Amino acid sequence: MPDTSHQRAARIYRRADQADLAELTALTRRKTDLADYPLAAAVEKNVLIYDCAALRPTLANPGQRRLLMAEWVDAMMTGPGVVVLKGAEPDHAMIDRASDLFRAMIAEQNRSGSGGGDHFAKPGANDRIWNSLEKHCLADPENFARYYANPFLAAISEAWLGPAYQMTAQLNVVNPGGAAQSPHRDYHLGFQSAAEIARYPLHVQLLSPTLTLQGAIAHVDAPMATGPTQLLPFSQIWPEGYLAMGRDDVRAHFAAHHVQLPLAKGDMLFFSPALLHAAGSNQTADVRRMVNLFQVSSAYGRAMETVDRTRMVKALYPALQAARKSGSLTPDQIACALAASAEAYAFPTNLDRDPPLGGMAPKSQARLVAEALEADWPPKTLFAALDEQAAKRLS
Repeated sequence: MPDTSHQRAARIYRRADQADLAELTALTRRKTDLADYPLAAAVEKNVLIYDCAALRPTLANPGQRRLLMAEWVDAMMTGPGVVVLKGAEPDHAMIDRASDLFRAMIAEQNRSGSGGGDHFAKPGANDRIWNSLEKHCLADPENFARYYANPFLAAISEAWLGPAYQMTAQLNVVNPGGAAQSPHRDYHLGFQSAAEIARYPLHVQLLSPTLTLQGAIAHVDAPMATGPTQLLPFSQIWPEGYLAMGRDDVRAHFAAHHVQLPLAKGDMLFFSPALLHAAGSNQTADVRRMVNLFQVSSAYGRAMETVDRTRMVKALYPALQAARKSGSLTPDQIACALAASAEAYAFPTNLDRDPPLGGMAPKSQARLVAEALEADWPPKTLFAALDEQAAKRLS
């Protein structure tokens, strides 16, 4: 029988309390079968391990490369959701040079008081360099070229996202004594509140992980005591995982069943953004666990046309203000006009200058304009705020 209207709405627009923990429990009881992944070298704690030294000839052969890429996609989509590429970068001297550059950047941030915070960890638990990609490139183009010339990084990015992907990176250092992050899913929906996620239909929640690849390269050896990333294999398959990731019972399940694998310098880790994960606790007294986090985005997350939304909003604001005062447009109609003009999403931005104060995402342009309308700001006040906000978003 077809759905009733209420059944259909409940199926498409889900709530956090509708997510079934028993379904997550069943998923995370699955076991990874090495026979299903013939190019993998091993399975450890349900995580697929690939020997990059042995796979370099595979990457050099276009037909074999495609087989490997397809295997990675299946592993992250319907398999454990995570792969480790052992020895993906064998040039440790090059990594050490990049590490020195990043340490200098962190020292400068600390001197200037401009260090970046973390969405999912307590202040002081780590050091973060936002947009390490651009900062690395400008600081040492030659080292950057060697660093990002890595064929495994390129192949797995293309595997998950197709060609024309966009690379970004953020360095994270978990300091000695740094506590673990809270378990979470990642960008895009992972940076929204449960109430905001519930506004997105379920098919968008299922699509979101396919638009981004999460990864990391270890800059230092990361044995278990340093708190390598906590992972919950197969959790990326759970349809309501974005909605429910903050629930106490989900966090308790994660705490009881997550796995961790030590990483060596040059190893890479990649996983679906929908995989529940968290940086672990660094229990050492002297090891600063440094990893560069890759967040690679699909080319298809962009509109076809370039639109100057700031210019549009400046032209539109007096008309909206007048319509609000006269009642010629209802508040709902004004919200519709604003949705067609202002930038309603907080990203991309410069997280050094535009940090997520009071939440996991900075204030969007649309929210700024809505607040200005509510407070009846003079146009020049809003225009100055819009210009300031736009300047913060520049790299």
